[in-house]
Amino acid sequence: MAYLADLHPAALYALVVALGLLVGSFLNVVILRFPAALIHDWKCQCRELLGLENGEAHDETPAGVASGRSRCPSCSNPIAWYDNVPVASWLILRGRCRKCETAISIRYPVVELLTAILSLVVIWQLGPTAAGLAGLVFTWTLIAAAGIDLDHKLLPDQVTLPLLWLGLILNVFGVFADLQSAVIGAVAGYLALWTVFHLFRLATGKEGMGYGDFKLLAAIGAWFGWQVLPTVILLASGVGAILGLVLIALRTMGREVPIAFGPFLAAAGWLVLVGGEAIVDFWLIF
Repeated sequence: MAYLADLHPAALYALVVALGLLVGSFLNVVILRFPAALIHDWKCQCRELLGLENGEAHDETPAGVASGRSRCPSCSNPIAWYDNVPVASWLILRGRCRKCETAISIRYPVVELLTAILSLVVIWQLGPTAAGLAGLVFTWTLIAAAGIDLDHKLLPDQVTLPLLWLGLILNVFGVFADLQSAVIGAVAGYLALWTVFHLFRLATGKEGMGYGDFKLLAAIGAWFGWQVLPTVILLASGVGAILGLVLIALRTMGREVPIAFGPFLAAAGWLVLVGGEAIVDFWLIF
């Protein structure tokens, strides 16, 4: 920590950007592989519970997050390390596989750049401190959670619950909030969306969100205290509603198509991280 504080700001920010690009590359792997591993595990558990035989060969165990080389999703050709450099390799290859020339999604460099930029903002705002380093972990976890939710409408407990517990542990030492506010924030964050979920289901007979959303808001409350929850809910709900109306107006999405709420909660939580009291005070004006 002291070494980082002694670095020239330019060197510190360059280090953070490089780290952010590398972490972003890893987050791409997490977003792609982790849900596949979870789904495979759930299928195996269901077969075991129902006493069914193992699945067919095409249902083989997917590669783990930290195991197995990256491969082209089209031709399954292993990707060499020099074709796996964050952002640069995608640009050099013009977004195509070196072997089969199938287009590679632009999402990969976008996630890498986003991770680098958000990491830079966190350290710029919080500095090379305990809060800054914790903020990086918070940011990276939110990016992974948002990516998984966008793809699968799923916020795994393996992501949200450790984030919640880490927030409580940090606030034992008052890193972002006092412990009492953090505990109340965790409870209130969960119950707020839990209540909305059940009221909506009673009124419409439909489920408006998933339990992962409750846990993610609880985690945000555990990190920053109950005081930020109204701001987070207003930001996430407002932006989500506007985006949904725009997509419906443009006829790119039907009214019955669900929208993942996790990314909006994640964005609102991250804004509270870097904006702090300024974000809360802005909403209190209205």
